[in-house]
Amino acid sequence: MSRGRVLWLSPWMRPLARVYVESLRALDFDVVLVTSNNHPESDAARDYEWVLNPRPHHLETWRPYFAALRRARKFHPDVVITEIVLDPRWIAFAGLAPRVNLVHDDRPHDASEERPLWDRAVFDTWNARAKRTVSFSSYVADAVGADAVVPLTSDLDPHRVPPFVPAADRHDFVLVGRLNEYKNLDVIFRAWQRHVSGPGWQGDDLVLIGDGTMPIEPGEHVRWIKGKYSYDDVIAPMSAAKGSLVHYRVATQSGVQVLAMQLGVAPIVSDQGALPEFQPAGEPALPVDDVDALTRVFDELADPEEAARRGAIAEKEFQRRFAVDVAGPVLGRVLDGVIAEYPGNRLFGRRS
Repeated sequence: MSRGRVLWLSPWMRPLARVYVESLRALDFDVVLVTSNNHPESDAARDYEWVLNPRPHHLETWRPYFAALRRARKFHPDVVITEIVLDPRWIAFAGLAPRVNLVHDDRPHDASEERPLWDRAVFDTWNARAKRTVSFSSYVADAVGADAVVPLTSDLDPHRVPPFVPAADRHDFVLVGRLNEYKNLDVIFRAWQRHVSGPGWQGDDLVLIGDGTMPIEPGEHVRWIKGKYSYDDVIAPMSAAKGSLVHYRVATQSGVQVLAMQLGVAPIVSDQGALPEFQPAGEPALPVDDVDALTRVFDELADPEEAARRGAIAEKEFQRRFAVDVAGPVLGRVLDGVIAEYPGNRLFGRRS
């Protein structure tokens, strides 16, 4: 007998949900992931996935939705997990069992993430009724009143992680993601230009990967690889980098931060949100406006031996605190608690 039947609703975080789902399945949970093709890493559905389009104003999405709802009722979950659900129809899935709501952020990063008033009225009220609220950092847990904290693992499948890159092959610094104002680009570029014009520069570029509304001229020895990207575009340059920039102006925790650690690269972070909470031992969180401190870190990590040494420490910290083999069992214990507290579905539910 399995530890429980779990229905996981994650329309926007598909790769991360997959990593957790596969961990839970290995821990003897029976899990179905209801998701979508809206993430850049979407590909063929895995055997535990039901793929829907979470846009109710598209009429062609309704028939697959009702078919999936019928399947979910037959699955008869013991617990439902919700993760950034924004389609009102999906509330019906969540009504099938006690619910655990996963919260990534305590507030929007910028105006592009602001939700309409009706959206907040519906979903904030609904999410407040979840049996458990789970966050991925103590910072967010304190901000939203979460009941439990689960380590944030990387959404890169462990089998895709390349070998650790030695010092001799280290080059460049990387900044990956949406290049919007909350990424603190002005401070980053000012520090980078001081580094490039000083004695610490060793010929590296600052490589930017991603789209964005970047209003600032990046300066010398900066390469911007524009457009949407996949992990195939990111893994090689990040794993060989001397450092990964996560020096955000507004932050909760960051998937880029744990990805860098997973790949054996030192993350360079500001003192905002949960970024300090996630840092490896010996890696400081820098004051968000401190150009001098950021320049010094560029100078230190420009030495490839130092970059590799600190990257190895970051990788060990990832394995100790954030690897899925650590994070999955923590989430499993949360689900065990909900199933034990609300046993009706488990005792009396039957698949038809």
